[in-house]
Amino acid sequence: MEHNSSKSLFRDFPPVSTTAWEEKIKADLKGADYDKKLVWNSDEGFSVRPYYRSDDLRGLEYLNSLPDEAPFIRGVRKDNNEWIIRQDILVPDIEKANALALDAISKGADAVGLMSGEVTTHKQMNQLLSRIDLDSTGVHFLSSRSYPLTLELFIYEINHRGAGGEKIHGSINFDPISYLLLHGEYYVNWLHNLEESEYLLNTIQKRLPHFKAINVNGHYFQDAGSTLVQELGFSLAAANEYIAGLTSKGFSVDVVAPHIQFSLATGPNYFMEIAKLRAARLLWAKMVGQYNPVMADSLRMFIHSTSALWNKTVYDPYVNMLRTTTEGMSAALGNADSVTLHPFDTSYKEPDDFSRRISRNQQLVLKKEAYLDKIVDPAGGAYYIENLTHSIAYHAWELFKLVESKGGAIKCITTGFLQDEISQARQKKEMDYAQRKSVLIGTTQYPNLQEKMVDKTQVIESKPATVSSPFIKLEMFRAGKPFEEIRLATERYIKNGNKQPAVFLFTIGNLAMLRARAGFISNFFGCAGYEILDNPGFSTIDEGVAAALASFAEIVVICSSDEEYATFAPDIVREIKKVNHKIVVLVAGYPKDSIEVLKISGIDDFIHVKSNLLSTLRTYQSHLGII
Repeated sequence: MEHNSSKSLFRDFPPVSTTAWEEKIKADLKGADYDKKLVWNSDEGFSVRPYYRSDDLRGLEYLNSLPDEAPFIRGVRKDNNEWIIRQDILVPDIEKANALALDAISKGADAVGLMSGEVTTHKQMNQLLSRIDLDSTGVHFLSSRSYPLTLELFIYEINHRGAGGEKIHGSINFDPISYLLLHGEYYVNWLHNLEESEYLLNTIQKRLPHFKAINVNGHYFQDAGSTLVQELGFSLAAANEYIAGLTSKGFSVDVVAPHIQFSLATGPNYFMEIAKLRAARLLWAKMVGQYNPVMADSLRMFIHSTSALWNKTVYDPYVNMLRTTTEGMSAALGNADSVTLHPFDTSYKEPDDFSRRISRNQQLVLKKEAYLDKIVDPAGGAYYIENLTHSIAYHAWELFKLVESKGGAIKCITTGFLQDEISQARQKKEMDYAQRKSVLIGTTQYPNLQEKMVDKTQVIESKPATVSSPFIKLEMFRAGKPFEEIRLATERYIKNGNKQPAVFLFTIGNLAMLRARAGFISNFFGCAGYEILDNPGFSTIDEGVAAALASFAEIVVICSSDEEYATFAPDIVREIKKVNHKIVVLVAGYPKDSIEVLKISGIDDFIHVKSNLLSTLRTYQSHLGII
């Protein structure tokens, strides 16, 4: 066939209208409800359609902007998508922190986060930063007894080295609003906080032009259970408090805005997180624009992305590597300026050399092998992501305006409005995981039944002691924690010399249904660390009853089809209870036509897809004397 380069192949494929697409979809649904089947009602407060077309981009005014142009929705770089690989060293010991930082820098980190709470003298600051090239490596001080003191000691160290501050990048984690949220009270008071911020900003703008004086720790919102819209809306409100307070003290917004850094979490919602970071830049430019800046740089938002902690698990911890990898990809594709990926074992012990190396190398692979640093705004123009960006931006801006109408972020914290909103979002997440609408692989679904973690777990968060405070505290949240507590309790129970609780699967009848339900029950009770005694299927009730009694299992679950339960289950439960009435006999599924008959016959409970995993496992833990 002769090739004609001037002929467009698209002429052979006439365009299909949205109406035609919709008609075809509805025909394929065969009467099923379109919205229920295909439209996703997100936690962020808006619906997501099954597909988007170019028509859906109409009216999005920012689409004509280019990378490195206001409103910077497409990022602040026009030649590449380079980001800073930052490794946070959460170790208070000064000598050890320095050694770990030097190792990280030598193996690919562009910046390090350091705890400076123990640094109170220049000698200690010198030791903490020993042999770190401050001109080429960003330094971020994550904790301090006094940030003004930390800054003074840092500048003294710079002077001691005979260096200037023009090339130095980094930040101090000064964020009194987060302190108020986490502790339920001010460090001193807001006036004092504002005076400190004045001093820090004055010093930094004169000596360290590329250093950030204020850090808006928006990641705390997500790690407390917020939606992405709440994380963004509340972060903007917090930043606005700092800008309003400092501009009222005489600072220009062109001085304040460039010295603010945002630390935002990147969680498991891959495309939403990409869109959130793009929406953040759009809204920052919109908000700062209200202060009439002179410099375009004031509209640039510096985003540090950190992998979320709320979705990380103790069990099957290597899955955390997969989680942080996709989170790192979201950060890169969303044009984050710097990224920290937490080591995979952070949720249950102090990270070691291996886990730190993996967390660092994940970013190196995304750069050096996946080349995510080469393409400017790779998500730009995608119908789906552009619409998500618009929806997140719209709802986050509405929330921001609501906060402002209530008096601003601090007022909403002191009245409890902000904490209450996040609490409601967290409760929704908790219920979704308990009912397995949302899943944590290895923890609430597909547990590794051979895995034992009780001896490997150095740290598992306990509920903090109740200490009275003037305002409601923002409590951190980890979705897997309540399920892990159940399984760890089982492991401790066994370690103390008790028999491992066993679940006997009484498989009988329809082969396809018994296998499906046996798999479901194995996953369900495996999450509690029980031994699962599976069987290929019994040909008679007597054979199965004999095997169940011989197993000494505390729980027997009948696995069959709904239609057969009325036939098999009454005889099974009667024969088992006749020998040992303490054995719990359950049915896998919810055969609604025979529920009452089965209850009367002695069936203790029904385990099915709508069962609350968390409350059910707690019930049996209590019944077995484990908790």
